[in-house]
Amino acid sequence: MLSNSEKEELRGVLDNARRRLAKVGQSALNYSMNHERNIGRDSIDESMEEELFSTEMRLHDREKYLIGKIDKQLVRLRDDAIDLCEGCGEKIAFKRLLARPVTTLCIDCKEQNEREEAAVEQPGQGATAEGGGLGEAGAVDE
Repeated sequence: MLSNSEKEELRGVLDNARRRLAKVGQSALNYSMNHERNIGRDSIDESMEEELFSTEMRLHDREKYLIGKIDKQLVRLRDDAIDLCEGCGEKIAFKRLLARPVTTLCIDCKEQNEREEAAVEQPGQGATAEGGGLGEAGAVDE
Protein backbone atom coordinates (compact mmCIF):
# COMPACT_ATOMS: atom_id res chain seq x y z
CA MET A 1 0.00 0.00 0.00
CA LEU A 2 1.26 3.44 -0.87
CA SER A 3 1.92 6.03 1.80
CA ASN A 4 -0.07 9.27 1.82
CA SER A 5 2.95 11.22 0.54
CA GLU A 6 3.43 8.75 -2.33
CA LYS A 7 -0.27 9.04 -3.21
CA GLU A 8 -0.05 12.83 -3.20
CA GLU A 9 3.06 12.72 -5.38
CA LEU A 10 1.30 10.46 -7.88
CA ARG A 11 -1.81 12.65 -7.80
CA GLY A 12 0.37 15.67 -8.60
CA VAL A 13 2.06 13.89 -11.51
CA LEU A 14 -1.28 12.73 -12.92
CA ASP A 15 -2.95 16.13 -12.45
CA ASN A 16 -0.05 17.94 -14.13
CA ALA A 17 -0.08 15.52 -17.07
CA ARG A 18 -3.85 15.91 -17.42
CA ARG A 19 -3.65 19.72 -17.37
CA ARG A 20 -0.84 19.68 -19.97
CA LEU A 21 -2.78 17.34 -22.27
CA ALA A 22 -5.98 19.34 -21.88
CA LYS A 23 -4.12 22.51 -22.82
CA VAL A 24 -2.64 20.83 -25.90
CA GLY A 25 -6.09 19.49 -26.77
CA GLN A 26 -7.56 22.97 -26.57
CA SER A 27 -4.92 24.30 -28.93
CA ALA A 28 -5.70 21.41 -31.32
CA LEU A 29 -9.37 22.32 -31.23
CA ASN A 30 -8.55 25.94 -31.94
CA TYR A 31 -6.29 24.86 -34.80
CA SER A 32 -8.94 22.65 -36.37
CA MET A 33 -11.61 25.32 -36.01
CA ASN A 34 -9.42 28.02 -37.55
CA HIS A 35 -7.76 25.81 -40.17
CA GLU A 36 -7.88 27.77 -43.40
CA ARG A 37 -7.84 26.03 -46.72
CA ASN A 38 -5.92 27.74 -49.44
CA ILE A 39 -7.92 27.38 -52.63
CA GLY A 40 -6.15 27.48 -55.94
CA ARG A 41 -2.97 25.68 -54.99
CA ASP A 42 -1.79 22.65 -56.86
CA SER A 43 -2.95 19.18 -55.84
CA ILE A 44 0.42 18.16 -54.38
CA ASP A 45 0.42 21.10 -51.98
CA GLU A 46 -3.18 20.41 -51.02
CA SER A 47 -2.45 16.71 -50.45
CA MET A 48 0.55 17.54 -48.31
CA GLU A 49 -1.47 20.00 -46.22
CA GLU A 50 -4.27 17.47 -45.73
CA GLU A 51 -1.79 14.79 -44.68
CA LEU A 52 -0.21 17.13 -42.12
CA PHE A 53 -3.65 18.08 -40.80
CA SER A 54 -4.65 14.41 -40.57
CA THR A 55 -1.45 13.53 -38.70
CA GLU A 56 -1.99 16.40 -36.29
CA MET A 57 -5.53 15.20 -35.55
CA ARG A 58 -4.36 11.61 -34.97
CA LEU A 59 -1.81 12.88 -32.46
CA HIS A 60 -4.52 14.79 -30.64
CA ASP A 61 -6.77 11.70 -30.62
CA ARG A 62 -3.91 9.85 -28.94
CA GLU A 63 -3.67 12.60 -26.33
CA LYS A 64 -7.42 12.34 -25.70
CA TYR A 65 -7.00 8.60 -25.17
CA LEU A 66 -4.19 9.28 -22.70
CA ILE A 67 -6.41 11.69 -20.74
CA GLY A 68 -8.87 8.80 -20.36
CA LYS A 69 -6.08 6.61 -18.97
CA ILE A 70 -5.10 9.37 -16.55
CA ASP A 71 -8.71 9.71 -15.39
CA LYS A 72 -8.85 5.95 -14.83
CA GLN A 73 -5.67 6.13 -12.75
CA LEU A 74 -7.06 8.98 -10.66
CA VAL A 75 -10.07 6.78 -9.85
CA ARG A 76 -7.76 3.86 -9.03
CA LEU A 77 -5.75 6.21 -6.79
CA ARG A 78 -8.89 7.34 -4.99
CA ASP A 79 -9.90 3.69 -4.52
CA ASP A 80 -6.42 2.74 -3.21
CA ALA A 81 -5.96 0.35 -6.15
CA ILE A 82 -3.43 2.26 -8.26
CA ASP A 83 -0.57 0.07 -7.09
CA LEU A 84 -2.36 -3.23 -7.80
CA CYS A 85 -1.56 -5.00 -11.07
CA GLU A 86 -4.65 -5.66 -13.19
CA GLY A 87 -2.94 -8.76 -14.55
CA CYS A 88 -1.91 -10.67 -11.44
CA GLY A 89 -3.06 -8.58 -8.46
CA GLU A 90 0.49 -8.08 -7.16
CA LYS A 91 1.84 -4.70 -6.09
CA ILE A 92 3.21 -2.28 -8.69
CA ALA A 93 6.39 -0.60 -7.45
CA PHE A 94 6.09 3.10 -6.63
CA LYS A 95 9.11 3.86 -8.83
CA ARG A 96 7.34 2.22 -11.77
CA LEU A 97 4.22 4.27 -11.11
CA LEU A 98 6.29 7.44 -11.06
CA ALA A 99 7.99 6.50 -14.32
CA ARG A 100 4.71 5.46 -16.03
CA PRO A 101 1.82 6.89 -14.01
CA VAL A 102 -0.78 5.37 -16.35
CA THR A 103 0.51 1.82 -15.95
CA THR A 104 -1.89 -0.79 -14.67
CA LEU A 105 0.47 -3.75 -14.99
CA CYS A 106 3.45 -4.77 -12.88
CA ILE A 107 6.74 -5.12 -14.71
CA ASP A 108 6.42 -8.93 -14.96
CA CYS A 109 2.95 -8.78 -16.51
CA LYS A 110 3.98 -5.97 -18.87
CA GLU A 111 7.02 -7.94 -20.05
CA GLN A 112 4.80 -10.99 -20.63
CA ASN A 113 2.35 -8.80 -22.54
CA GLU A 114 5.17 -7.48 -24.74
CA ARG A 115 6.46 -11.00 -25.42
CA GLU A 116 2.96 -12.03 -26.53
CA GLU A 117 2.67 -8.97 -28.79
CA ALA A 118 6.09 -9.71 -30.32
CA ALA A 119 5.08 -13.32 -30.95
CA VAL A 120 1.93 -12.20 -32.76
CA GLU A 121 3.94 -9.78 -34.89
CA GLN A 122 6.43 -12.53 -35.79
CA PRO A 123 4.46 -15.58 -36.95
CA GLY A 124 5.91 -18.90 -35.94
CA GLN A 125 7.13 -17.69 -32.56
CA GLY A 126 4.53 -19.58 -30.54
CA ALA A 127 1.62 -17.13 -30.60
CA THR A 128 -1.88 -18.51 -30.35
CA ALA A 129 -4.98 -17.16 -31.97
CA GLU A 130 -6.49 -16.65 -28.50
CA GLY A 131 -3.52 -14.67 -27.19
CA GLY A 132 -4.13 -11.82 -29.54
CA GLY A 133 -1.20 -9.91 -28.10
CA LEU A 134 -3.17 -6.74 -27.62
CA GLY A 135 -2.95 -5.95 -23.99
CA GLU A 136 -3.51 -2.92 -21.92
CA ALA A 137 -1.19 -0.78 -24.02
CA GLY A 138 -3.37 -0.87 -27.13
CA ALA A 139 -2.64 2.32 -29.04
CA VAL A 140 -0.59 3.94 -26.31
CA ASP A 141 2.60 2.49 -24.97
CA GLU A 142 2.46 1.32 -21.38
